[in-house]
Amino acid sequence: MISVLLFGCGGGGGGGGTQGGGLAGLIGLGGSSGSQGANGATQGGDSQSGGSTGSTGGTGSTDGVSSPVAATTALVTRLGKPARVLLGLGAGNPLDQMKSQDIHPDIVDAYLVGVGAGAWPTWNSPDGAYITYTAQAIQAYGAIPMFTLYQMTALGEGNLSGINDATFMNNYWAQVRLMYQRIAALGTPVLINLEPDFWGFVAAQAPDRDATRLAAVVSSQPECSGLPNTAGGLGQCLVRMGRQIAPKALVGFPPAFWSGTAAAIGAQMRAVGAHQADFIVAQTSDRDAGCWEVPSPPAECTGRSGPFYWDASNTTSPNFHESQRQISDYRAALGNGLPILWWQTPMGVPSDTPGGTDLHYRDNHVDYMLRNAQEYGDTHTFAFVFSAGGSVQTSISTDGGQFARLSAQYLARGGATLK
Repeated sequence: MISVLLFGCGGGGGGGGTQGGGLAGLIGLGGSSGSQGANGATQGGDSQSGGSTGSTGGTGSTDGVSSPVAATTALVTRLGKPARVLLGLGAGNPLDQMKSQDIHPDIVDAYLVGVGAGAWPTWNSPDGAYITYTAQAIQAYGAIPMFTLYQMTALGEGNLSGINDATFMNNYWAQVRLMYQRIAALGTPVLINLEPDFWGFVAAQAPDRDATRLAAVVSSQPECSGLPNTAGGLGQCLVRMGRQIAPKALVGFPPAFWSGTAAAIGAQMRAVGAHQADFIVAQTSDRDAGCWEVPSPPAECTGRSGPFYWDASNTTSPNFHESQRQISDYRAALGNGLPILWWQTPMGVPSDTPGGTDLHYRDNHVDYMLRNAQEYGDTHTFAFVFSAGGSVQTSISTDGGQFARLSAQYLARGGATLK
């Protein structure tokens, strides 16, 4: 039961809105969640961490004995943020709404989708300026930019035929390189979420769920010569390219908990280099629970079996403690003591009545996580990023002020401490 709690639908179902040119398309300014480019790709021991970024940073001292700084604290320090669990918002939460409700997130997340014609590099001029403009708008509001790289859906959700096609992958890698170059030019830390959902499809389609046995175009890239031409090498190349081009970028992999134990998924993700990253991207459910509960659910809320509404008393399944244990077990299996960022967490409002209506479906993740944030801080979480994974889910525009109220209360309490 626990192994399927986290559905891993990073991009989600998608629909309304077009991610597009100019500042009107930036971080929800005139757009909506589940947006897509013209190619149709939908958005849908903790003393040290892995990678070469130095995310453990510095030392502390107790009775004159030097000891490493916890990875969570070191990472947050690198971001220039207070030493507490950070709060973030993503797709479907417009910046103008944050301003009107006086919400000041620590992190704001935006998608990069598509490969080739109509993909994210073309959304502004010159190519790749979307990253520059988006990051600058986020930074001007006092937040850290986060980008979710979601290019692998360009040929369709779960279609992996492109990864061993030289033409497709040369375009793919050129855009990854451009992403890192644009981020490097900012000269400041940026968070990057590497290809949600893709790793689950790799595991599902690779022989024996082994990414090292699935062919991919990798070593032709100058930054990644010598890496294996496999899906495992592909993940490692994403990390290596970032280290070489944008050393201030902090990267994380999202494991897809569609099947298998946390230990098995940890082994699968080590094969793609997830232990070499800076953090873990943990996912809850990218849809409001109520969207799945209505008798005739919208298209983006079909194909799963319930129950969907999590038990806040943590006595029946599914519940929040199960989710925390699952990610903790995965973190242990992955190794390197990486900090955790919870991403694309649904934003509905609690209700005893199942269901709801479009944009107003019930859910209790925001309520529980912001009221019980210290549980997450105690299990090596450094950030929450809340956002919708579809076009009819709840957002700060439709939650009746829930996020604004609870986030203000959370900050007034001083926030959850880091472990």
